Amino acid sequence: MTKLIVLLVGVAIIGFIVWWFFGKHQVTSAEAAVKDNHQSVDIEVSGGYSPEKIVLKRGVPAVLNFTRKDASTCLDRVVFSDFGINQELPQNHRESIEIDTSKPGDYEWACGMDMFHGKLTIK
Repeated sequence: MTKLIVLLVGVAIIGFIVWWFFGKHQVTSAEAAVKDNHQSVDIEVSGGYSPEKIVLKRGVPAVLNFTRKDASTCLDRVVFSDFGINQELPQNHRESIEIDTSKPGDYEWACGMDMFHGKLTIK
């Protein structure tokens, strides 16, 4: 009987891991509004990024405002490798990151451990 319980718990854990890493999850997105030739987006960091897809207008100065509410050390940094940004995100503090919008394209960002991701589109 004990072997059966261990087997069922193991299968449940494997199923959860597969769902967590490979399942389709709801993705939040936002398009920055341009005001006075400037654009910004507020991003909450809590178990991931919300929104995790951002659209910016090309050639308009942009700022992403990250506020980390999650105590996890995994999310204490945000890395934009294409822009050479590796920024610390103190908990419960708003951290602003300026983004170069001169080149259109899709750019990824990730947490310091590369487990949580976001996507930035400049068009």
